[in-house]
This record gives sequence, C-alpha cells and structure tokens, in this order.
Amino acid sequence: MRFKFLLRPGWIGLILLVVVFATLCFTLLAPWQFDRNEQAQDRNAAISESFEADPRPLREVLPGGRAPDEGTEWSQVTLRGHYLPEAEMLAWQRTVLGEPAFEVLTPLRTTTGETVLVNRGFIRPVEGTRAPEFAPPPSGEVSVVARARADEHDSEQRPPFSHDGHRWVYAVDSGTVAAATGLDLHPGYFMLGNGEPGVLEPLPLPRLESGPYFSYALQWITFGVMAIGAIGYLIYSEVRPSGDPAKPTAGRTSRRRSVAEAIAEEERREAEEQDATR
Repeated sequence: MRFKFLLRPGWIGLILLVVVFATLCFTLLAPWQFDRNEQAQDRNAAISESFEADPRPLREVLPGGRAPDEGTEWSQVTLRGHYLPEAEMLAWQRTVLGEPAFEVLTPLRTTTGETVLVNRGFIRPVEGTRAPEFAPPPSGEVSVVARARADEHDSEQRPPFSHDGHRWVYAVDSGTVAAATGLDLHPGYFMLGNGEPGVLEPLPLPRLESGPYFSYALQWITFGVMAIGAIGYLIYSEVRPSGDPAKPTAGRTSRRRSVAEAIAEEERREAEEQDATR
C-alpha cells in the first residue's frame, strides 16, 4: 500500500500536530481576533455617538441600577450631588499615555439617592510608589458630566490595601470599593472629562481605530491553511513516483567514465612526453 507509511508513529504524531494546530487556528485563534475587532468597532461607534448625543441623567441612561454594557458604556451622564472624600481610594499600577500613573476614585452621592464611583483622573507617582499631593474634591454640591464605564475585574481578586496614607485597589471596580467602604455603589464607574468639578488630569479617550485584530485573524487562518498544505505536500512527496532509476544511474556511470577517460588520457600524454625526452 502506497500510504502504509502514514501508520508510522512519526507520521501519526505529525498529522495530529497539524490537525490540532489548524483546528485551533480556525475555531479559536482567528475567531478570538475577529471578536476583538468587533469589540473595538463597537467601542469606537459608542464613543463617536456619545460626542453627538446630549448628556442625560443617570436614571435615564442606566435605569434601575443597571450596569453599563456595550450599548451604554461611554454614554455621557449628568450627576448632581456631593463627593465623599472620606471614602476615596486610588487605583494601583496603572499606565496612562505610556507612563506609570495612579487613578483617583472618589464616590459621589447624588441628590436622587444613588452613590456612584467617580474616576477623577490620574496622577503621576513620585519616588516610584508614592502618590503625590493632589487636589481634594470640591466640597458642597456639584454638577458634573461623566462617561459611564463598565467595571474592571482583577483576575486574582486581590483585596484593597493601605499604603502611604491612602487606600488602594488593583482594579477600578465599584464592587471592590463598595466592599471596602461599606457604601452601596451603583455598578460601574463614571469618568470625568476636562474641566469638570473635581477632575485632576483627565483620562484620555481611546483612539478611534480598530487595531490590528482583523489582520491577525487573517494571519491565523493563513497559518492553518499553510500547515495543512505543508503536510499535504510532504505526503505527496512520499508517495509520488520516483521515475526510472536506470537513467540517473546511467548518467552517473557516464560521468564517472568520462572522468576516468580524462585521467587515462592525461597519463598517456605524460608517458609520451617522458619517452620523447629519453
């Protein structure tokens, strides 16, 4: 049988490796990149729409204590109330504009009864891990416009901690802050823009681009196709006819004979020259 060699352990292992790799490319890696591309496009659309839409009260954007989702994240929300500086916390080990930063999280109790977590922006660390002096939130009643954001989640579920006279969290998560402060916080958090009461250095909005995810997805599909093509070529190379074995042998014999004749001719000439000189 021409394909009997495929039953060898080496070939079985190679085929299984290619099948697993191609399956991962087509069913996991490429779809994952397509999903990321779609998420980036949805985010860009939501941000673009938020610039055109007028800010609305919290209860209109997120009624019934609803958490921000794909349809409401980045929406501009109007909030009126007073800050709770005694419950303020800082987010640890952030990166903003390519440099280390801390984010300042201050709850705000609204006049309609909700308490929300407001992200007042970022500050730069000093001496590596220390927070610098920064402005406290204004006292008294304030009116702000903020963008609704979905909670972050710490995969390690690390608890808040104290450091340098501040309380810190590893993720901007209203649930974590609520558990640490005892406040009943609205799900999600609300990011202040430039010029809003209490803002420090405002966090920049994401760049409105889809990123390389679509091209990455096509690359994974290409890799899967190439792997299948490579194993197919190897199998074809193994089973294809090798041609007439007599021809290359004759060619090699002819080449060997020509070389031998040339050597014999050279020896004959040398012998004739020696005879002539005697």
